[in-house]
Amino acid sequence: MAKPNKNKNSKSKSKGKGRAKPKKKSIATRADKHKLYQAAVQSPEADVEFFSKVFKDLRGRTALSMREDFCGTAFLSCTWAASKKSRTALGVDLDEPTLQWGREHNLAPLSEAAQARVQLANGNVLDGLGEPTDLTCALNFSYGVFKTRDELRRYFEVAREKLAPDGIFITELYGGFEAIVEVEEERELDGFTYIWEQASYNPINHHTLCHIHFEFPDGSKIRKAFTYDWRLWTVPELREILVEAGFSDTQVYWERTDDDGDGTGDYEVTEEEENQDSWLVYIVGVK
Repeated sequence: MAKPNKNKNSKSKSKGKGRAKPKKKSIATRADKHKLYQAAVQSPEADVEFFSKVFKDLRGRTALSMREDFCGTAFLSCTWAASKKSRTALGVDLDEPTLQWGREHNLAPLSEAAQARVQLANGNVLDGLGEPTDLTCALNFSYGVFKTRDELRRYFEVAREKLAPDGIFITELYGGFEAIVEVEEERELDGFTYIWEQASYNPINHHTLCHIHFEFPDGSKIRKAFTYDWRLWTVPELREILVEAGFSDTQVYWERTDDDGDGTGDYEVTEEEENQDSWLVYIVGVK
């Protein structure tokens, strides 16, 4: 048993006399991985602008309704609905806790009118939930969970079925020399470091395992905040499977680079490019 303190000068100054001060929690302990992900990975305003332009160029009218497959926190869906008073969004995702986070942090801050134009559905993208939309998007490479042509073709068939008669489908793909090597890439952001790790790649079946980590100024870390077990598809494979699924045409929008080889965020339709260390494209399926 601990001996009582006999030093009168150190007599209790508080009810917590003699107790060690609680350690301050690390930044990693207090951090919200969904907020970090949105800050590091997503640019919904740029996506809305790009989608709007592509649809107008292809169809000659303004896109009003959007389906966001694999929507996660529905950051893009909420941004889309808030961009015009006539726009609606349907976000579909299997993970209910992530959807609930999106309801609280992305949907709730919108006006009541904008909130009413967003529907979030906890379900499988293969089930074709909801009404047809002008456009459907599947971003952040999430369709990589479909690892066979039959699985991916079935998803593209469902996506096409749930489009308006003149609808379009938009997805992303990354590649280049660096896409198939084991590597960790760091990017400094406001208050944290974003780390993309390509942990493994199998050249026989193109299966790849990737992780997202976060590090903070106090030295604390969130390792494997997000993990992705994908097949890394190629541009011709995606375009061929889109056509097999019934799309009438496909287009590739290639990101332009600056003099240092960094992406500019500007995309142009193209049919021939030189390979690069790293590249990012949008692929559009036209119904």
